[in-house]
Amino acid sequence: MTSSSVLDLAPVVPVVVLEDAADAVPLARALVAGGLPAIEVTLRTAAALDAIEAIAAEVPGAVVGAGTVISARNVSDTVAAGARFLVSPGWTDSLLDAMKASGVPFLPGVSTTSEVVALLERGVSEMKFFPAEAAGGTAYLKALSAPLPQARFCPTGGISLASAPTYLALPNVGCVGGSWMVPGDAVAAKDWARVERLAGEAAALRG
Repeated sequence: MTSSSVLDLAPVVPVVVLEDAADAVPLARALVAGGLPAIEVTLRTAAALDAIEAIAAEVPGAVVGAGTVISARNVSDTVAAGARFLVSPGWTDSLLDAMKASGVPFLPGVSTTSEVVALLERGVSEMKFFPAEAAGGTAYLKALSAPLPQARFCPTGGISLASAPTYLALPNVGCVGGSWMVPGDAVAAKDWARVERLAGEAAALRG
């Protein structure tokens, strides 16, 4: 799988924050059943590595990745746990080197034109645009497409079911990241049927 195929797995990549690793497998199964196989588990909680490991081992239809990757240690730990792609909110030369060396696809985060150009210079053309809404949203990405058509993005940050189609309609957007299909109250209530329904709505989006 290439990093480009991460962008093409589904129109939406769920961004998941799990406080309890026991929720990982049923949540992932609900997302996959709804049509969203690529699942980004963020490294914002102590349960994240166990959650990635559980999904990788027990949900064969899922392509589990790690989000909020900000260090070489994060890279090695998550790949060892079974992460099949990596997503960072931003990047440095050392983090990029570690992600490149990991052997799995990755989406380094950018929010400025200079960062995009720097990544293209390093041979990377697929990236995360974050925080999407705060950094300029669809207008910013549309402006980037003319001078930098070779760059493709997964915008994440503040995107909703309502705004996702305007992002997906852009030629330089492969998919969007979001958490609206995994609302905290549904996860807390273990309402996996609701998660599956919301995932199905998201999976039906096409640019």
